[in-house]
Amino acid sequence: MEKPSIKEVIVVEGRYDKNTLSQCVDATILSTEGFGIFNDKDKMELLRRCAEERGLIVFTDSDGAGFVIRRRIRGAIPAKYLKHAYIPDIPGKEKRKKVGSKEGTLGVEGMKSEVLISALLAAGATVERQESAKRGEEITKADFMALGLSGGENSAAKRSLLLEAWKLPKKLSAKGLLEAVNVLMSRQEFSEQAAALLQNGAEDHGQQQ
Repeated sequence: MEKPSIKEVIVVEGRYDKNTLSQCVDATILSTEGFGIFNDKDKMELLRRCAEERGLIVFTDSDGAGFVIRRRIRGAIPAKYLKHAYIPDIPGKEKRKKVGSKEGTLGVEGMKSEVLISALLAAGATVERQESAKRGEEITKADFMALGLSGGENSAAKRSLLLEAWKLPKKLSAKGLLEAVNVLMSRQEFSEQAAALLQNGAEDHGQQQ
């Protein structure tokens, strides 16, 4: 069975939720790192930018913690950019966990594919045609290293130049920038724009010396 392609960016609580969901839908999936979103202004700014560009589906667990995170996102991003997907209350505990949730129910991680897909469709997820939904190759860490955006002496300065040009949070790490560009542009767009911006930046620096 071919995985449905979802236009909106989906935000979940953790990496296990992300892994589970990625097995049943073709979509850009970001994680709040649990309650980490409360202290991570750059991650929230990235979610806001994604919401404005493509729409955001909030897909947290249906326990107390999940609703706290959901309210935090709802309070930071205008409702017109948000859709909310909910999983049913199914008693149980994920196999990897020694202790289940306080409510004793399964989270996104423990749901079957058909339940997750059904929840997304009920939330109003936009399912794209497969031929138009393909976003091409992913931008990788190797691409960053090839452009000197990570692993180099001037990597931080080069990333700062791109962050400013693309109006992204200035404190985004290399990992955060990689996550952002994979949402906001294709690999070709990234390669062309980054190379041009870095070249112009190098020329400006040379003229100032």
